[in-house]
Amino acid sequence: MWTSPYEPVPTGGTLHGLVAETAAAVGERPALVDGPSATVISYAALAAQCDRAAAGLAARGVLPGDVVALQAPNGPQWMALALGAMAAGAAVTGISPLATEREVAAQLTDSGASPLVSSLTAAASTPEGLLTAPGPAPDVASDESAVALLPYSSGTTGLPRGVMLTHRNVVAAVRQIVRALKLTPDDTLIAVAPFAHVMGFVVSAAAALTTGAKVVSMPRFDFEAFLALVERHRATVLIVPPPVMNALARHPAVATRDLSSVGLVVSGGAPLGAEVQRAVGARLGAITRQGWGLTETAATATASDREREVSPGSVGYAMPSTQLRVVDPDSGADLGPGQPGELWVRGPQVMAGYLGRPDATAAMIDDEGWLRTGDLGHVDADGLVFIVDRLKELIKVSAHQVAPAELEALLATHPAVADVAVVPRADADHGEIPVAVVVAGAAIDATDLMEWVAERVAPYKRIRDVRFADALPRTPAGKLVRRLIAAPEPAQAAR
Repeated sequence: MWTSPYEPVPTGGTLHGLVAETAAAVGERPALVDGPSATVISYAALAAQCDRAAAGLAARGVLPGDVVALQAPNGPQWMALALGAMAAGAAVTGISPLATEREVAAQLTDSGASPLVSSLTAAASTPEGLLTAPGPAPDVASDESAVALLPYSSGTTGLPRGVMLTHRNVVAAVRQIVRALKLTPDDTLIAVAPFAHVMGFVVSAAAALTTGAKVVSMPRFDFEAFLALVERHRATVLIVPPPVMNALARHPAVATRDLSSVGLVVSGGAPLGAEVQRAVGARLGAITRQGWGLTETAATATASDREREVSPGSVGYAMPSTQLRVVDPDSGADLGPGQPGELWVRGPQVMAGYLGRPDATAAMIDDEGWLRTGDLGHVDADGLVFIVDRLKELIKVSAHQVAPAELEALLATHPAVADVAVVPRADADHGEIPVAVVVAGAAIDATDLMEWVAERVAPYKRIRDVRFADALPRTPAGKLVRRLIAAPEPAQAAR
């Protein structure tokens, strides 16, 4: 078992209470900025909007224990409404703006959410809008065991489930993030990941808003618009998924912008190769780190330390107040340094459970509070954690285990590969073989690409086929949705 090298973090209080305390301390400092319009919301104004949202929701019949659904692009009002809902005693379930009508209906039904807020502009600006509601906020008793967030897991395996994150979970997570990233009131972050996702809400926004930092929101991601915001607002911290890291490493537009304010770039949501991480650091002159967590751990499990040295390719150390185990998935035995196995996590950020699914909760969390992550990784002698891949996604080639993430990380360093997924295809001789689905950023020949990989890996890891695609399905956090990627047919011609 590995323990965190950091001092434990306190877990008491509520998220909206922490933000209110920060607002009282920093007053008129900028809290949230709407990227497209440059509209600034100060901490004092954010606190006032949260109170009005709580009053408005209570007036509409929202009671402690209810669930409020928010479906809208990122914007300052999103955070004000979410924190206001929590102040009214409700939980918040975020729904992706890209969700279909069927997906929205399924989440509303499963979560029992009412009401659904789907227009932040109307909520903020109309005379009867939630953020303009008269009257004081309801007097709701502080309950750190109450559910604060109800995100739905990405659904990369099986149907999405409601993940019950209590105020204790979320408060622990934001304090862990602040301690690891050393966030201060002088920091400015660009909120890339959607607030409907834990990476966007907890890591990019909530943690920053408990420190007095500034958060610039993007309603829709566009890489060149992102660079413009970084330059205009002199962003200091970037928290992005691997596809954005790849673009930072090689996109020509990076050279046209002054990004010298950036001191820290953190990649999360999916594994990232060490070479891409190094390339971003060298190009921006910034510290680069990786983080790892799950929706079920409020997005945090390991720390990407801003000051402590971390090897490229590692996702850092166990978060404060967090313990890790590496377990043999077959025998259940604990493994030692350098031995790959399933990573198990225990800490105050671990979810209360899946909504209405006690059996699924029991299958995920044992009686001692250990959460089985389903991720394959190892911990070195210094306590640094390395993620290999998802256990269920390993490709079995003639009894050898091949991690798609390893091959994807290698292929991502090829100058003509803009994005890539490696998936298995059934094979009569080997059981399975790894094949690549590639989004080309320049002219590339499938055979040449396979030969390039073959020069760099063991024979059983070689890519046996290549298919080209215009885009790959990813979650808002940047994870590949492999179930939507069909096993490629025989290789296509050069592209």
